[in-house]
Amino acid sequence: MSEKTAEFKEPFERLQSWLAEAEKSEPNDPTAVALATCTQGGVPSLRMVLMKGCDENGLVFFTNLESRKGRELAENPNVAMLFHWKSLRRQVRIEGAVEPVTTEEADAYFASRPRASRIGAWASKQSREMAGRFEFEAAIAQYTAKFGVGDVPRPDCWSGFRLKPAYFEFWRDRKFRLHERVTFRLYEAGSSWEIAELYP
Repeated sequence: MSEKTAEFKEPFERLQSWLAEAEKSEPNDPTAVALATCTQGGVPSLRMVLMKGCDENGLVFFTNLESRKGRELAENPNVAMLFHWKSLRRQVRIEGAVEPVTTEEADAYFASRPRASRIGAWASKQSREMAGRFEFEAAIAQYTAKFGVGDVPRPDCWSGFRLKPAYFEFWRDRKFRLHERVTFRLYEAGSSWEIAELYP
C-alpha cells in the first residue's frame, strides 16, 4: 500500500480533509453532491443536493418527503453520492443506505434557514407539475400572509436523511490518466474499513 493510501485510516477523516480544501478552492457550493436514488423496481434518478452535515455517523441532506427523491427513498433506501471538485481535480463516490434524521435535527436545521426558504418549503409541491410560475408565487404570498411576522414551523412533509456509508472511493487526477483510486469498504461486521487501491 502506498504512502498516499495510508494517509488516512478511515474514510470520514479523509472526506472531511478534502471538504475543507474544497471550501477554499471551489467558487460555489463545495458541499454540493450528486445523489442517485432508485425506485423499488430499480429505475434510477439523479440530482444535485447540498450536504448539510458530515461526521462518523454519516452524511446528512434535507428534502421534501413528497418529492420524487423523497418517494424513492421511502421505497428503496439504497443510494449513491458523488462529490466532484473540478478545481481540485478530485471526486469521491459513496454508497450506502439512508435513514431518517431525528425530528430534533430536522427542526433545528429548518429553523436555521432563511425565512423566505422556510416559506418556500410550505409553498412548493416539489417535483410535481404546476400550471405556471404564478401558481407558485400565489402560494408563496398565501403562506407569507398566513405566518405574518411569526415563526414559520417545519412542514410535516419536509425532513432529512442520513446516508450511512458502506463504501467510499477517493479519486485523484494524475498525469497521463494514471489516476489514483483508493477505496474503503466496510467489513460485514461493520466495525472497520478494508482499504484497497484500484487500477485507474
